[in-house]
Amino acid sequence: MRVDLGNALETTPGLTTATLDRLDDRVAAAHERIAAGMADDEFGYAALTLPETADPDAIRAAVDSFDRPEAVLTVGIGGSALGAATLSNALESDVDAYVLDNVDPDDTRALLADLPLGDTVVNVVSKSGTTAETLANFLVVREAMADAGVDWTERTLVTTGESGNLRDLADRHDLPSLPVPDGVPGRFSALSTVGLAVAALQGHDVEAVLAGGRDGMESLAGSLYESPAYAYGAATYALAERGARTNAVMPYAESLETFAEWFAQLWAESLGKDGLGQTPARALGATDQHSQLQLYRAGPPDKLISLIRPTERAAVEIPETDLDGLAYLGGSSLGGLLDAEFEATEASLAAAGVPNVRVEIDRVDERALGELLFGMESACVLYGELASVSTFTQPAVEWGKKAARGLLGGGDFPEAEAVAEKRELRID
Repeated sequence: MRVDLGNALETTPGLTTATLDRLDDRVAAAHERIAAGMADDEFGYAALTLPETADPDAIRAAVDSFDRPEAVLTVGIGGSALGAATLSNALESDVDAYVLDNVDPDDTRALLADLPLGDTVVNVVSKSGTTAETLANFLVVREAMADAGVDWTERTLVTTGESGNLRDLADRHDLPSLPVPDGVPGRFSALSTVGLAVAALQGHDVEAVLAGGRDGMESLAGSLYESPAYAYGAATYALAERGARTNAVMPYAESLETFAEWFAQLWAESLGKDGLGQTPARALGATDQHSQLQLYRAGPPDKLISLIRPTERAAVEIPETDLDGLAYLGGSSLGGLLDAEFEATEASLAAAGVPNVRVEIDRVDERALGELLFGMESACVLYGELASVSTFTQPAVEWGKKAARGLLGGGDFPEAEAVAEKRELRID
């Protein structure tokens, strides 16, 4: 992973080299704290040791319980699904991957109607084993399998903690299972059993993903000038402090669109504390140049644009044409056109004084994805250290979970009482 901060200098808001030089002492101190947390296997910081502690042999043993399926369905929500989805949507496989991460009844019904249930592995993921949305969807999937004459116990992989409903279920039915690592919040779990089981089921090189993560680990250093991940984390923090409270993440690769969704959860849930944080926005290059770029370039000066691309792409040539005004396209390639769009957007933003940061990987493959995921996780942890926020907690999320559970009769939670206090101003 490579990071270029040049277009975040002398912008509005913006940085200077003097700003970065002053910030570098704080980065060194934060790096010491992060390194100590990793060495002591502290809660949260343990996520940054996953490239070394994750066990690919255990993952392979669990998935080898199944013949190579036609499809794999992950039933989870948030961090229990997005890491796996990022990898499966970025990498090509003849095993189709699907995700049930919401409880929209129409979407769930339509998905189950199309799935070849008899040749689908269901990957149900919940650390607590009590997540309402996940267990509700799993019960629906299990019933659909039974109605289709499929023995769900032969088609289910469980990834969960040491106790809870899912652990009890796995033990009772002797289901293949994987442990959720201790000390790792869900949104930081992509490089663990949580994110890698689907990759293994699809036939991807799990060891290469972890090797990419180790590349990222080795690049961490006590200076933002020596560490791409820390350069990104420090720059985003400093820009947010100066008014860039929105970070629009814009990958120039269709295969990385889900990565932007994963990033949005990581950034929002980790850093949105105590009136602080940076709102992640999702865009896709070049598609959103034709819409969102208008706002980014000419709207309020409160945004950072993170432009992400692979530097190597598949070769798809554009045929020659004699159509007026289009002859310049002939003989070039779609990849070349996309790179030109990337560089034009970058220059357009710079010309308007809008801060933008370039993040590059060599190609979209297992190793590069492992490094990119690890790099953004460590950038997020560094941002949290610099901002003095509790990066690994999510109290606002927990409040909503309790309110919903109380409304469904799952316990007596005072948070549920707030629903009855909703103010109304109805226009029918």
